[in-house]
Amino acid sequence: MGYRELHRTVKLRLGVGFCQRFLDIMLVPLMVIHFSGLYGAALAGLMTLGTAVVAIGGTLAGGHLADVHGRRPILLLGELGGVLCFAGLALVNSPLGGGSGVLTYLLYLGAAGCAAIALPAGEAMIVDVSTPENRTTVYTLKYWSINVAFMLGSLTGGFLYTGFFFHLLLAGALVNLGIFLVTLLAIGETSPGGTAGGLTAMLAGYVSVARDRIFLRLVLAALLIRAIEVQISTYIAVRLSSDFTPQRLLDIGPWHLTVDGVNTLGILRAVNTFLVVCLGLFAGRLFGRLSEERRLMAGIVVFTAGYAVWAVSGDVWVLIGAAVVVTVGELMNAPVKQTLLANLVPASDRTKYMAAYGLAIRLGLVVGSVCVSLGSVLPSWGMAALYVVFGATAIQLYRSLFRNLGDRAALLEGARSGD
Repeated sequence: MGYRELHRTVKLRLGVGFCQRFLDIMLVPLMVIHFSGLYGAALAGLMTLGTAVVAIGGTLAGGHLADVHGRRPILLLGELGGVLCFAGLALVNSPLGGGSGVLTYLLYLGAAGCAAIALPAGEAMIVDVSTPENRTTVYTLKYWSINVAFMLGSLTGGFLYTGFFFHLLLAGALVNLGIFLVTLLAIGETSPGGTAGGLTAMLAGYVSVARDRIFLRLVLAALLIRAIEVQISTYIAVRLSSDFTPQRLLDIGPWHLTVDGVNTLGILRAVNTFLVVCLGLFAGRLFGRLSEERRLMAGIVVFTAGYAVWAVSGDVWVLIGAAVVVTVGELMNAPVKQTLLANLVPASDRTKYMAAYGLAIRLGLVVGSVCVSLGSVLPSWGMAALYVVFGATAIQLYRSLFRNLGDRAALLEGARSGD
């Protein structure tokens, strides 16, 4: 199925997701830099942690509220809050606003919380109006658009931060206003909700999610893959910056390009993003002959192998070659993981499951941080072996999920029929 045949709401949500990701990539690093300049790196780190805590709370609340009241009201609530918070950020940091650091942080905290409240409803809405047959296409498009947003957002924020901070915040307010108007005027309700409300019901709902053993296996598998994925920002980044021997990348006549570890890290990121942007839309054609199960398993093997090479190699061209391998693995497995998630969660509690899945994946960042400490005592080949263990365990978990997929689908269909 092509893009034109997708449900109108899916197309709109993909466009909205692109804009939101663009803003996130453009502004989040700049806000950290801004707070670091005002209060120092240590306090800025604590402020960033506070933002993460608020986002976790907002995600949990949003997941529950969307199952109670429906997707659209919670989306509108979160997006309107984002408009107001960004408008406040622009006003405070305008030439007339005084630039209060405290107000800037509180408004930024509010914007993060509002975005988190809306996130599970937006994710669930895509599942609501997609089908098992077209979800791999949908999530391939989503994965591609996120990477395009990452590339463009990084460039925009990096070039315009100095001297244009207020203008970036104003642009953020206008983009959020556009997103709110799209939801208000063009997106209808996809699931009216109707589950019990209240704090007790919310806690009971998430306890029920935590008792779902099939879902927990899915979460653990995704967490392990995420733990490998974040190594490029944790252990591998540290290894390249400290242990990489500067070497020539190119020789063109009398001109030589020599790179150090930090330069190489940037090159690896650029190669990965560039290839995803160039090849992402063709992933369906490239791997269309494979079943979803084989595509996912092969993708994890290729992806893990590339990261294992990144963990041990000190040759810049080998590392660049591994970046190509990693990208192919990502293109193979990323959309299928999201499709599997969509097919396994019950419709009645869909946003709770989406919220729980998103929070659990954040634990991959914690594992990535732990790997930095492990890397100080383990040799590089030991870290590569650890990645292989993570990948192999994830493969076994995903295999068991595919074996249970038919039974799970029958169970969910029976629950819907019972309703």
